[in-house]
Amino acid sequence: MQAEGYADAPLVWSREALLESGGYAEPLVANGVRCHGGFDADGRYRSPRTLHRGPAISAWQARLAREGTPLLDLDRRLMPPQYPNVAQAKLLLAHGVRDPVVRALTIISIVEGFGAIIRDVGVPDLRALLVEPVEGTALAHLAEGLFEAHARDESGWRDEGGHKQMWEAARDLAFERPKLPGDVLMRMMGRGGRGERGERLLPELDATAERLIVMMSRVLVVEIFAEGTFQWGIELLSDPELSAEPERAGALVRYVRADESPHVEYLRTALSELRGRTLRTVDGRTLPGRTAVDRVLHAMLRSLVRSRPEEQREDVRANLAEDMKVAANPAALLEAFDALDSVWTPPARTGFEPEPAATG
Repeated sequence: MQAEGYADAPLVWSREALLESGGYAEPLVANGVRCHGGFDADGRYRSPRTLHRGPAISAWQARLAREGTPLLDLDRRLMPPQYPNVAQAKLLLAHGVRDPVVRALTIISIVEGFGAIIRDVGVPDLRALLVEPVEGTALAHLAEGLFEAHARDESGWRDEGGHKQMWEAARDLAFERPKLPGDVLMRMMGRGGRGERGERLLPELDATAERLIVMMSRVLVVEIFAEGTFQWGIELLSDPELSAEPERAGALVRYVRADESPHVEYLRTALSELRGRTLRTVDGRTLPGRTAVDRVLHAMLRSLVRSRPEEQREDVRANLAEDMKVAANPAALLEAFDALDSVWTPPARTGFEPEPAATG
């Protein structure tokens, strides 16, 4: 998203404006389900709730540039490769082993639906939390449309499907409404117990303020690293040798990827605004916003690099031998599958190694 085109756009928006989609020449119907978004007169897909949200984000980013505050970014090299990778997934499908891929697509759709919880994130009194003013920032609009738009994009709204339904439709189009593995919900429940639980990352701050920064950072990391998942899905579902509806199934994933762009950009913007400000601590002192945001991002990225590859591998291999029994020669297939494994060496640094905390 480029700021230049909307440098003079307003910095203050109503909730209604940030949730407005505008009209479409044609709606998006995915495998019989009316979904959000739609097509213009030229047949180009236009994401929902971006009529004003896009210009608003660009204007806030332009303001950051004018103020000399850098827009934070994550090193994509930190993103672990998808497991199974595209070559491995295509090998499985070519041998009639569909359950690992169908399971993965189903879990993606469920996770997308969980994205609606962002509307429940409490936003503290930012004027009390921050030393500097917040008027005309993305931060000031988190509870005034940005979180709600994000939630509706992910899980749908009223009679319109969202990303959850779009992933389900892409799966069902590609594999002709496949029978879903019976262990999907158990897998999701098992995932719920994972993750590091320990000391607070920002004990200097009020718990509500800490939860806001942690949640925004976590969602930003997930959204950016989902780019690899999108590419994986597009390559698989667009393959005419493997997909029953390669054009329609692949297009749905591309639409979801387009919808995620404003999510990444408003979160990057709001966290960058925080990094450029000063936070008031619970003991009446202050904490540089850069220290707070970098501490959280560093901890999350370090954990993801260490745990995600192992967790993905465990998820797939837990049932891989059983799934492969439908193949003519499971042992040979497993050997070929493992030979296609990706080699990945993450960067040594996250890029957000925090400086020693200093309070004023």
